[in-house]
Amino acid sequence: MPDHRPALPGLAPDVIEHLLTLDARDPLAHKRAEFTLPEGVVYLDGNSLGAMPRAVPDRLARVLHGEWGEALIRSWTAGADRGEDWMALPDRVAAKVARLIGAQAHEVAVGDSTSVNLFKVLAAALHLNPDRRVILTDAENFPTDLYVAQGLGELLGRGHELRRVPAREIAAQLTPDVAAVLLTEVDYRTGERLDMAAVTAAAHAQGVLTVWDLAHSAGAFPVDLRGAGADFAVGCGYKYLNGGPGAPAFVFVAERHLPHAPTALSGWMGHADPFEMERSYRPAENARRFVVGTPQVLSLSALDTALDVFEDVNLGDLRAKSLSLTDTFIELMAPLGERFPLTLATPLDHARRGSQVSYRHPDAARVMARLTGRGIIGDFRTPDILRFGFTPLYHSHLDVARAVLGVQAVLEEQA
Repeated sequence: MPDHRPALPGLAPDVIEHLLTLDARDPLAHKRAEFTLPEGVVYLDGNSLGAMPRAVPDRLARVLHGEWGEALIRSWTAGADRGEDWMALPDRVAAKVARLIGAQAHEVAVGDSTSVNLFKVLAAALHLNPDRRVILTDAENFPTDLYVAQGLGELLGRGHELRRVPAREIAAQLTPDVAAVLLTEVDYRTGERLDMAAVTAAAHAQGVLTVWDLAHSAGAFPVDLRGAGADFAVGCGYKYLNGGPGAPAFVFVAERHLPHAPTALSGWMGHADPFEMERSYRPAENARRFVVGTPQVLSLSALDTALDVFEDVNLGDLRAKSLSLTDTFIELMAPLGERFPLTLATPLDHARRGSQVSYRHPDAARVMARLTGRGIIGDFRTPDILRFGFTPLYHSHLDVARAVLGVQAVLEEQA
């Protein structure tokens, strides 16, 4: 009988059989067909830019030709014979995001960028803790988060300090002068995941509010903001949510804060009744008060359709597959770590791992460039990180094996 196993030279037959078995049992295997993936490429950079869902081009064509081209301004409100309703689009997208991050729909708003949304909620948190002057953060937090915090502190002119400490020291540094703690749940370099519930509880015990960045969390595994008691959160739409380059970001404001959290950027779309054109700002009752300007209809429409791929996804299955993919990658990479200067930077502990695996290598930039040339697209992060993001919706265990063989070939060439 012919051998139908894939050609993966260098892997033992029993290993290939094991990978095929894992893929055959994968409850999310059918989701791969809902994405456009280039032939001959193993795309492991969805934690920077998600792959395009196949339904998005048709949706955008309808928006361009029908809603904009034909209906014109009438598309802002739904007509009797049309499905368009651009004004309702942000709320519809927010409800889809809310399910993925453990929030209620009225606690989530979609629009603007992650950085702009971070400015809004951090300003609100500082207002709610007016007698404290410290923003506590991870010393290695994503740069834009640090920049926004620095800029906001300087703008307020009240002596706020951005205090950067190693992530492992956050709990010990929750002193009485800390107003808010600003953290990214999953480290963008190493893939290490913080215990959101534990950190939030420790912060609240000291009267500190929490602001979480979910850029590498939302869509990669289930997030439970309400369960963790989080105060504020932000996240982007173009990584694991697959909304396309520059997709709108989202903001979360816990229900208990909505009546009191001020909007530092009070635009007309955050007004309780935008078309009333009142001369004084009256904020919407829900998180939409944190939306500033006119909805980005084209990009919101793409994100709206992209989020539909999650509609029938069990988020527990999403997490289980993420861990299986990353476990498999780490296991297959282990022999290479014995032969080459590769150091695993991602925790082995499942509870402390996001949906990526990172290695340190002294020549990481050149290694990643060569991998990309071979069709194994990961990411390099300064100074020495090789970063591989795994998206459970469209990756298989055979993809993992192909990626490892690509890494092996590049390292052998360099050696």
